[in-house]
Amino acid sequence: MSLNRIVSSIVAIALALGMIILGGWYFTIGIGILIVLAQIEYFRLVRAKGIEPAGKMTMVVSQLLLISSTITPNITDAIFCLGGTIICFYLLFQPKMATIADISSSILGLFYCGYLPTYWVRLRVSLPNTIAVSNLPFDGYWPTSWLDLKALPPALTLTFLVMACIWAADIGAYTMGKSFGRTKLSAISPKKTVEGAIFGIMGSLIVAEIGAWYFNFPAWQLSGIILGSLIGVTTLLGDLTESMMKRDAGVKDSGQLIPGHGGILDRTDSYVFTAPLVYYFITLLLPLMN
Repeated sequence: MSLNRIVSSIVAIALALGMIILGGWYFTIGIGILIVLAQIEYFRLVRAKGIEPAGKMTMVVSQLLLISSTITPNITDAIFCLGGTIICFYLLFQPKMATIADISSSILGLFYCGYLPTYWVRLRVSLPNTIAVSNLPFDGYWPTSWLDLKALPPALTLTFLVMACIWAADIGAYTMGKSFGRTKLSAISPKKTVEGAIFGIMGSLIVAEIGAWYFNFPAWQLSGIILGSLIGVTTLLGDLTESMMKRDAGVKDSGQLIPGHGGILDRTDSYVFTAPLVYYFITLLLPLMN
C-alpha cells in the first residue's frame, strides 16, 4: 500500500469520525460537501457518454433536500418529487431539445447522489423518537466520556454501528476475497468473487449481532441478523452499481480527488443504498419486534 493511500485513508477516516461524532449541522455540511463532489464526478461520467443532464439544477435541488432532511425531514420526500418535476421542466425549455437520456440521467443524479444520502442525515441528525443531544453551537455534540457507549446519543451509536458493519463488509470482502477468492461474482467487476462477497456479508453480520446485543435491540438475535444482512448485501450492490456506471463510461476511477483511492464515488459507493434501508429498518420494522 502506497504512502499516499495510507495518508489519505487516515485523513478521510479522521474527517468521517469527526462529522459523525459532532452531528448537527456539522454532519449535514460534511454530507453536503460530499454530495457536491460526488455529483461533479457523476455528471462527468454521464457527459462522457455524450449526455447533457441538468447538472447545476440537480445540485441545487440536492442541497435543498439535505437542508430539509435536517430541519423538517417529514417533507423531504415531497421536495424530492417536486425537485424531480422542476428538473424535467428545466430540461424541456432548454434551447437544445432534451433527450430521454438527459432527463433520466438528471433524475438518477438527484436520486443516487442527492436523495439517498439524505438518509444518513436522517439517521444521525433527525432520527424520530430519539432525544437530540447538543452541547456545541449549531446543534453539535462532543462526548464528555467514552467509558459508557450506551450513554452516548442513540443516533450517534446507531450511525457508528452501521458504519462499522459497512467497514467490516468491505474489509472482509477485500481481504478474504483476495486470499481465497476463486469464483467470479460478476462481469461488472472482474476482481470481485463469490467467496469475497460471502465473507463480506458475514463480517457485517458479526458486527451487527454484537451491536444488537450490546445496545439491547428488541429480539437482538434476529434483529442483528436482519440488520447485518441488509448492510452486507446493500454494500455489495452499491459497489457493483458504481462499477457498472464506470464501466459504461469507460473509466477506471470516477475521479482522482483522493490520492491512491480514486474519486468520491469510488469511496462512498458502499454507503449509498445502505442508509435508506437501515433507516426504515429502525423506524418501521424494529418497533414491531418489541
